[in-house]
Amino acid sequence: MKDLNQLIGLKQMKEEIKTLINLIKVQQTRMERGLKSVSINKHLVFTGNPGTGKTTVARLLGKIYKELGVLDKGHVVEVDREKLVAGYTGQTAIKTSELIEEAMGGILFIDEAYSLVDDSFGQEAIATILTRMENHKDEFVLIVAGYPNKMEEFLKSNEGLASRFNKFIHFEDYTGEELVQIFKKFCKDGDYVLEKEADGLLKEYTKQLYNNRNDVFSNGRTMRNLFETTVMKQANRIVIFIEDEEVENKVLKQIIVEDLPFSNKEGVIRNKAM
Repeated sequence: MKDLNQLIGLKQMKEEIKTLINLIKVQQTRMERGLKSVSINKHLVFTGNPGTGKTTVARLLGKIYKELGVLDKGHVVEVDREKLVAGYTGQTAIKTSELIEEAMGGILFIDEAYSLVDDSFGQEAIATILTRMENHKDEFVLIVAGYPNKMEEFLKSNEGLASRFNKFIHFEDYTGEELVQIFKKFCKDGDYVLEKEADGLLKEYTKQLYNNRNDVFSNGRTMRNLFETTVMKQANRIVIFIEDEEVENKVLKQIIVEDLPFSNKEGVIRNKAM
């Protein structure tokens, strides 16, 4: 829970996870004391745009479920349509079953789950998953993830699916300020320092990035790509100093305006979005 709470932003998600965990704890205590308990559906639907931390939270939730005794192992098997579906009728059921076996005692996390409704192969995967959920109750947890509107279509495509999920957790887009925090975390983890003017320009850029975002806005993933491109530009700028054995660490660590891929030499934002 500490690791979960240290994630940048995502206040709504954190509150919903906290409520779920509190409910599990209370029901476990009631059982221990001989009181009746409410059955809790631990399967979840994660909705949100790319790069909002859905996979990261699934991994943390696996660890939390293990510590609570909900799952034996708490590991997460991450799959998508390509991993679940085979090219021939009958093979998809085998392929999907093997992945579910791998997820036993942990979580099966299906990203872009809505892609399974497109054809008979995907429907075969869904049917296999539903059968295993029925035959192996409480032996594994299923988390399906994707865009909000498409996940609604996914659940409506099969009555069995809709009845298996009653908990939806939404991952909101990061604000401009939160995107700056994410970039700075990459800097801190990589032992880089953002120079003051570069910091100011980054804030202006992420504000524009957030205000101009669309349905495929990549959130934290955009910041990771931006950081990696920035580090490459910085390397090209300072490589000439490497031959100087007395070069200061400050030079190696500092990121200036010129290193930011969305700025020109005058420190002006060239593009409003990446």
